[in-house]
Amino acid sequence: MRTLIVLLAALLLSACAHNAPRNPLATWVPSTNHDARRPVLVVLHYTEQDSVQRSLDTLRTANSGGRVSSHYLIGKNGERYQLVSDLDRAWHAGAGSWGAVSDVNSASIGIELDNNGREPFTEPLVESLLVLLGDLKTRWRIPAENFIAHSDLAPARKIDPGVHFPWKRLARHGYGLWPRDDTLPAPRGFDVEQAFRTLGYPVDDLDATSRAFRLRFRGLAEGPLDAEDRRMLYALVQGWTIPADAAAQP
Repeated sequence: MRTLIVLLAALLLSACAHNAPRNPLATWVPSTNHDARRPVLVVLHYTEQDSVQRSLDTLRTANSGGRVSSHYLIGKNGERYQLVSDLDRAWHAGAGSWGAVSDVNSASIGIELDNNGREPFTEPLVESLLVLLGDLKTRWRIPAENFIAHSDLAPARKIDPGVHFPWKRLARHGYGLWPRDDTLPAPRGFDVEQAFRTLGYPVDDLDATSRAFRLRFRGLAEGPLDAEDRRMLYALVQGWTIPADAAAQP
């Protein structure tokens, strides 16, 4: 009998764990006017490690830099792993911001890609990523401009997913933005800082933000903004971007 009571208590506690916590200081009068908190950003990373197994170990345990996790990991062969529920807060972004979002971990889904940062991303990995992004975009209604790089939200700290990541290809499929090639140059007096702010970039360190922008849109890790950078930035602010229905193009 005692064993049965213990088992019943455990089952009740388990059932309660799946419900939203109810504050004992107030009378519970539930409303149907709510839904689950949902992610509004997708942040892409590279693992900067040399194997999926090593990355799985890092993302599930403590390591020298502290505990870290992501919602998904994609291997070079395209295999996808989910480590954290979409509705839960994974520890992947760290300090940084994007637009009005200052606690990025609480508002985003993090995807780690099996890449050491020094090599092109494999075709199976990219194809697998496109499938996953399509699912996330549809289920969570995430707009194209909210698929971003880790370096976008933390330009002074991070460079991933790096110079080899195919952002233009993703934009053709509707994940992230990419400026058209046939747009006008930025006008005289173009306000670069305001343009970065409009897109969502943090602007407390403009040099770092400029590097992050060049990294993503030019594949260049160093150097100040030039006329082509300004043209691309101006095009993005104006909404002169390649259409997502160009996905079938090479």
